[in-house]
Amino acid sequence: MRALIQRTFETKLSVDGKLISSIPSGLTVFLGITKGDTEAQADYFAKKLSNLRIFRDENDKMNLSIKQAGGEILLVSQFSLAGTLGKGSGNRPDFGQAELPERALELYNRVTDKLREEGLTVKNGVFGAHMFIEQQQDGPLSFVFEC
Repeated sequence: MRALIQRTFETKLSVDGKLISSIPSGLTVFLGITKGDTEAQADYFAKKLSNLRIFRDENDKMNLSIKQAGGEILLVSQFSLAGTLGKGSGNRPDFGQAELPERALELYNRVTDKLREEGLTVKNGVFGAHMFIEQQQDGPLSFVFEC
């Protein structure tokens, strides 16, 4: 499981020109599910994300979690995060480690559910769709997380 976590002021996600989800300040999280990922990893990631202290406190220090800061999460499935850029002469990414769509959707939904159990507002993209994402990054501040 690999995620790109970005602190954002605002994010809007559209499919076929129709606005599907939007959040004010919070986290935009791109999540890639790899072969062999488990429910335990999904649970761990949700717990870690909900407590990750990357929001500014009154002293302008990264000391608050999204729970404390009051932001929302836009969770977007992104199978390409399971890809590798390999060594050698080829220039095409290898997506051989990406989980099958049915299983990936199960784990993606589990992360969503676990984040909501933590009391967070979570909005989603459309699994498997070609999405257009507009965002205003805060910082910019981005982290890659693997578990």
